[in-house]
Amino acid sequence: MDARRNVDVAVIGTGPAGQRAAIQAAKLGATVAMIEKAEQLGGTVVNYGTIPSKTLREAILYLTGFRQRGLYGAGYRLKERVTIEDLSLRTIHVTKSVLEVMEAQLTRNGVEVLRGTAQFLTPHELMVTRSDDSIVVSAKAIILAPGSVPAHSPNVPVDGHYVIDADSFWQERQEIPQRLIVVGAGVIGIEYASMLGLLGIEVTLLDSREHILEFLDAEMLSALMSEMAEHNVSFALQEELDHVSVENGIVVARTTAGRSFEAEVLLYTAGRRGNTQGLGLERIGVDVDERGRIEVDDQFRTRLPHIFAVGDVIGFPALAATSMEQGRQAARHALEATEATTPGPLPIGIYSIPELSMIGQTEEGLKREGVPYVVGLASYTETARGQILASQRGYLKLLIQAETRELLGVHIVGESATELIHIGQLAMNLGGRLDHLVDNVFNYPTLAECYKIAALDAFNKLGAEEAIPTT
Repeated sequence: MDARRNVDVAVIGTGPAGQRAAIQAAKLGATVAMIEKAEQLGGTVVNYGTIPSKTLREAILYLTGFRQRGLYGAGYRLKERVTIEDLSLRTIHVTKSVLEVMEAQLTRNGVEVLRGTAQFLTPHELMVTRSDDSIVVSAKAIILAPGSVPAHSPNVPVDGHYVIDADSFWQERQEIPQRLIVVGAGVIGIEYASMLGLLGIEVTLLDSREHILEFLDAEMLSALMSEMAEHNVSFALQEELDHVSVENGIVVARTTAGRSFEAEVLLYTAGRRGNTQGLGLERIGVDVDERGRIEVDDQFRTRLPHIFAVGDVIGFPALAATSMEQGRQAARHALEATEATTPGPLPIGIYSIPELSMIGQTEEGLKREGVPYVVGLASYTETARGQILASQRGYLKLLIQAETRELLGVHIVGESATELIHIGQLAMNLGGRLDHLVDNVFNYPTLAECYKIAALDAFNKLGAEEAIPTT
């Protein structure tokens, strides 16, 4: 094999950001090389994060009979005792299928995958060290999509068994624990706590902050937390973790306030850091912050205009969907595709139980900015589909500019929230207003009818001059 490759675009990392960047560049006629140091392609999303955790969520919802409890009673279960094998079976199958689809897409688009660890030699050259040799990749443009790894603390000894992180979740466990401590009430912590509580595990969610997930609508977050509390999750907020120890096979988490929490397993999800160590970025003058993240401009360029960074490594929102779009946009900017554009508002989806999703402004943000608005609210129980699904809890909220009737934000909590949000996303990105939702015809029976119900609610409030005042 040649000791050097000359390509138009080199992509470091094969997670969702890297995949989309590579495929977009290839479709624009560029020669592309992707570099991956892990044994499996797909990054954290496919191997440890999004795909396994969301598949685990579906397995739990199915095996516990949660979706049918509204009809058949709170005690209804498809299987009385759920095992690790029950949960892992579906995860292994889905992960394998996703990897096969991804590899086929890369092959079909002529993207070369190089296995090995990449390090910058010069701003345009990468040394890729493999198991038995090395190769130098020279590229006109380089897109950094190395992803992230769990952030660890010296006071929390992650051992993969008693104390685990999101990437080692149940890696060595043979049985489902009865008690679990989750440290960090971010998106990952909320998702895992909500789904594991549904299994009957007593979950304690520990976080130092008074208010969690502040980018979400407070009313929707409150609804989520209330339902989690009914499913074995207790919240211990404003509790600063001091240290964690394992004593006689039990994990003990002690806080600075002197409280202690005990469980069989502790899941540490207090943040992630950019996977930038070892890339040699200091050699080319690209800085990273204390969390290993890279600063970029609105075209995802670093300080060097031919080097781009996308995905988790640039920070919030660090979601698979947004990372994919960042990768696609970076490739277009790298190859100077004239129609490269900055997308409109992007949705945020949290795969908790129940799901929570949003796009656009929150009430809190509108109040700070002094924007007059009205709220349109719909409950799932107001729809026939909600009754059919026995979705006893679910809400859709619209935020409407009181003067222009412009749609400013959509917030949903409940079944299929992460799917329903896309109707609001499309309406907002096309400049939709309240009247469009009022006049639109939705299939019956569907949960999507909540948009019309909420729109009519807002319409009635506007007629009654019930706009939220700006002062």
